[in-house]
Amino acid sequence: MSHSLSSLHRISLFMASKPQRLHQTIVGTNLQNSAKRARTMATSSEATTESSPMKDAFTKYAQYLNDLNDKRERVVKASRDITMNSKKVIFQVHRLSKYNKDEVLEKAEKDLAAVTDQYISRLVRELQGTDFWKLRRAYSPGIQEYVEAATFCSFCKNGTLLKLDEINNTLLPLSDPSIQPLQINILDYLLGIADLTGELMRLAIGRISDGELEFAEKICRFARDIYRELTLVVPHMDASSDMKTKMDTMLQSVMKIENACFSVRVRGSEYIPLLGSNDPSSFLVGVPDIEL
Repeated sequence: MSHSLSSLHRISLFMASKPQRLHQTIVGTNLQNSAKRARTMATSSEATTESSPMKDAFTKYAQYLNDLNDKRERVVKASRDITMNSKKVIFQVHRLSKYNKDEVLEKAEKDLAAVTDQYISRLVRELQGTDFWKLRRAYSPGIQEYVEAATFCSFCKNGTLLKLDEINNTLLPLSDPSIQPLQINILDYLLGIADLTGELMRLAIGRISDGELEFAEKICRFARDIYRELTLVVPHMDASSDMKTKMDTMLQSVMKIENACFSVRVRGSEYIPLLGSNDPSSFLVGVPDIEL
């Protein structure tokens, strides 16, 4: 009986001490977990400190790309303004006739100078000192239109083709001498020259309608020379779908000028502007003009 009581006493003492040991076990486990979390946080902090140079590098790259995109938007806007105002110069040149040549060309040259000073200069400020080949596609359409307007004015005034070096020389005063200036590249120049033949075709048709056949034939020879020279250059250029497409359009423009000049030469006095002319060579001398 005493032996049983002692056994029960030991069991009761064990059961009484079990919650205390369980509490100690739980507390010990929590302390270990807290220590592990502390070590983990310390390791993460150290990793963050060690990776900060990489984070700074990627932050720098992101800022560079954001700045480049913002600049691209400004360059696109400047290119559109150049295109729009260069077209106005071309329209001004198309008002040309044998009676107002000097007046029209003087106005066109002033308008072209305004495009250079107001819009090309903005493009120069955006692109000088940078690798402007990265943004070429953003400003190329405006530059092509500017080349077209400048060469169109030059031909109508001097009868010659304005060279790339001459155009680039006009841009030098717009640039900071200490920074690499923006210069029109040869590809954009050739693309602008290819578009020039379309304007020459329209000018030739207009001159024929006003009876200026000699001027139209001069335009025909000039456009034919441009096309012939470009056919020698284009095969040696890198693949450029734009240039190949414009070569096809250029050929059509040259053929239209040739056909118009040929028709006038063959038909002679049957040509409509000679109706009612006082030209002694016309058999319709004294016949009143016909309203069309």
